[in-house]
Amino acid sequence: MAYYDSIRLEKGMYNSGRSLTEVLEELDPSENYKGSELEGLDAFQRQLKRYDIKVGGERSDSVQKFFETSDSAALFPEYVSRAVRRGIEGSDHLGDIVAAKTVINGMDYRSVVSAPADEEKSLRPVVEGTVLPQTNVRTSENLVKLIKRGRMLVATYEAIRFQRLDLFTVTLRQIGAHIAREQLKDAVNVIINGDGNNNSASVVSVTTANTLTYDDLIKLWAELSPYELNTILAPTDMMRKLLALTEMKDAQAGLNFQGTGEMITPLGAKLIHIPSMASGKIIGLDKNCALEMVQSGGILMDTDKLIDRQLERASISCIAGFAKIFTDASKVLQ
Repeated sequence: MAYYDSIRLEKGMYNSGRSLTEVLEELDPSENYKGSELEGLDAFQRQLKRYDIKVGGERSDSVQKFFETSDSAALFPEYVSRAVRRGIEGSDHLGDIVAAKTVINGMDYRSVVSAPADEEKSLRPVVEGTVLPQTNVRTSENLVKLIKRGRMLVATYEAIRFQRLDLFTVTLRQIGAHIAREQLKDAVNVIINGDGNNNSASVVSVTTANTLTYDDLIKLWAELSPYELNTILAPTDMMRKLLALTEMKDAQAGLNFQGTGEMITPLGAKLIHIPSMASGKIIGLDKNCALEMVQSGGILMDTDKLIDRQLERASISCIAGFAKIFTDASKVLQ
C-alpha cells in the first residue's frame, strides 16, 4: 500500500488516459484515511498538503511553490486542470439542458436514436396473447461532431512565478468559463439544427409575427406534449418580451427573481438567458430526454510544458459534441 507522503510523482502519470487525481486515488485510496485528520481530502489534495502548497485564500502561495522540487512540479498541470474545470462548472448551463453525458477515449462516437410514432408514445392496453408495442432503438447514421474548444496560455514563468495562486486561479477559471460558453453555443446549435442525422427541431409559429404572447407559450407547451416543458432558452430580445408579459409579473415570480436572481415562467419551466442565440427564437425542451453531451477525455493540456515551466504557449482545451436523443423533445418557437 502506498501512502501520500511516499508516492513518487512523475510526468508519466499523465499518460494513462486518466486524470492525475484518478491515478493517485488508485495508489493512495481516500478510504484509507477515514477517521484521520486527512479525511475529506482526495489524493491530489493530500499531495498539496505534503508539499505545503496552498492554492486558495489570502495566504495562498505563489506559482513558484509548485516548482521547488521535480515531484511537486508534477502537480501543476492537475492544479491548472482543476481550476479550468471549476470555471466550466461555475459558468455552465449545460447541466440544465443535457440529459446524459458520455465520456469517450477517442474521436468517433455514434449515439442511439429512438423516434417513436404517436401511437408508440401511448401505452395502450394489450390483449392477452398479443404482441407488445415496440420501441425501436438504433445507432445514428452519422457520427457525433466533436469540436475542440480552448485557449492558449501565453505567459513566461518569470512573469507569473511570484503571482499568488489564488489570483492565478481566477485567470484559469475564466478560461474554463470561455470554454463553457462556447460549448453552450454548440449545444443550442444542435438543438435547433440537429446533429447531422436529419433531426432539426420542428418550429412552432407565434400567432402574430414579431410579438410574443402568453398564448404562444401555451402553444409551445402543448406542441411539446407528451414531453414536459421544463426548460426554456431565450436570447436577449426574447427575454425582454418574456419578462414584459403580464403573467411574468406575478408576485411569486417577481419575489423569486428579486430574491434569487433565478427566473421562472408561468408554466413552471426554468428560463435560461442565452445571449449567443439568434434573435426572434425561443427553445422549449424537456431537459430529461432531449440532448446527450459527448466528451473526449477531460481537460487537455500540454502537461510537459507546464511541468517544465515552458508556459510561453501551453494549450488548454476540451473536446466535446452533442447529439439529440428524442427529436421531438425540443421545439423552436418563432
